[in-house]
Amino acid sequence: MTRTFLPRRTVLRGAGATLALPLLDIMQNGQAEEHQQKPPRRAAFFYIPNGVVQNAWNPKDTGREFTLSPTMAPLEPVRNKLLVLSNLDRIKVAGTDGHAQASTCWLSSASPDELSPAGYPLKRTVDQIIADQTGPHTAFRSLELSCNPYEDNRESVYFDNISWYGHGHVAKSIRDPKQVFNRLFRVREHATSSSILDVVMDDARSLRPRLGKLDRQKLDEYTQSVRTVEQQIQRVRARQADLSKLNVQAPIKPWQAMTRDEFIQVMGDLMILALRTDLTRVATLMTGPERWSSPLKVEGWFEKPIQHHSWTHNQARENVRRDLEKLDRFHVEQYVSLVKKMDAIPEGQGSLLDSMMFTLGSGLSSGELHVYTNLPTVVAGTAGGLLQTGQHVRYAEGTPVANLWLSIAQVFGDRRQSLGDSTGALTEVTG
Repeated sequence: MTRTFLPRRTVLRGAGATLALPLLDIMQNGQAEEHQQKPPRRAAFFYIPNGVVQNAWNPKDTGREFTLSPTMAPLEPVRNKLLVLSNLDRIKVAGTDGHAQASTCWLSSASPDELSPAGYPLKRTVDQIIADQTGPHTAFRSLELSCNPYEDNRESVYFDNISWYGHGHVAKSIRDPKQVFNRLFRVREHATSSSILDVVMDDARSLRPRLGKLDRQKLDEYTQSVRTVEQQIQRVRARQADLSKLNVQAPIKPWQAMTRDEFIQVMGDLMILALRTDLTRVATLMTGPERWSSPLKVEGWFEKPIQHHSWTHNQARENVRRDLEKLDRFHVEQYVSLVKKMDAIPEGQGSLLDSMMFTLGSGLSSGELHVYTNLPTVVAGTAGGLLQTGQHVRYAEGTPVANLWLSIAQVFGDRRQSLGDSTGALTEVTG
């Protein structure tokens, strides 16, 4: 008899490798539509360093008919999937570095007077609070990624990490896509030179006869997405060989050879793979390190390497401000691309995005004055129908961003009624 149910934890297996599967209809045991297993809720955070140009970021009107600001214009195709939030603040602790505190404490559950030994209001970050709830159900409690292209580590750990288990224990971010891929899919050393799909395809072929037409299509789309990520990484490795032929003095690692958009999208694709296969339900992605003053190439957008941090302190110069606005828009476009990818992945009665809370933000509102008021904040997805998307909400001045973190924690089952300096949950988030 043909088996009509497949366990949710089913994986494809081969010599030295395992590959988790996305949610297939066969895993729902043919139950009536209203009783089918609902996709799990997931949370992901997309961090922009050094704040944004405020007058080009903030929308002027609110509600569902709000006009997108110039920097937010790329959000137009997905605006109905988004919740734009304004006037969410953090209290800056004087006497400590503004940028280190911005990135390290963005997701912090600490109130301003709960200081770590480093002098920052830092405790367990909200992603790890969520992971306390989701971690028991997944292979990895969380995934931390960084698109930092540098090797020099000229800054301390506080500038390149936004996830913390506690004030002295960092959930260290990973920069190398290959390392992320191997960590997620557990490829043994002898298999690293071949495709993980090649290793598990025998198992995949034996599974296909048990699947319906839609599930076969899902499996094909999923394996192709894995192959795409592999191919992206392989192309960068091939580029490294070409660079070596040019007698480059210092060898460049594959992730360093990527263009900025390639790097962010490859890391985003890996994040999406981990989320859709339920390897984890919590992820953070830094588009770049905070403050780092090394020249940064943004190919296709700027002819010369840029100085993001120093630019933020020269916004009085019109040409610098225009370039900063352009860079902000670049980051928004990268975010939109990942939102679209999530929305294109069918899951349950909707898409992967429908189960997500995918938050874009920065620990600074403006890097010019190290201001922590009115932090840029956008949330994509509805967390299974809870979020009231398609609108811009402007809260009263001084509303703590901790209210948002409290709301998200509650959505994922945490029962606390306060978090850091929160004053209450946001109804647009908690439903």
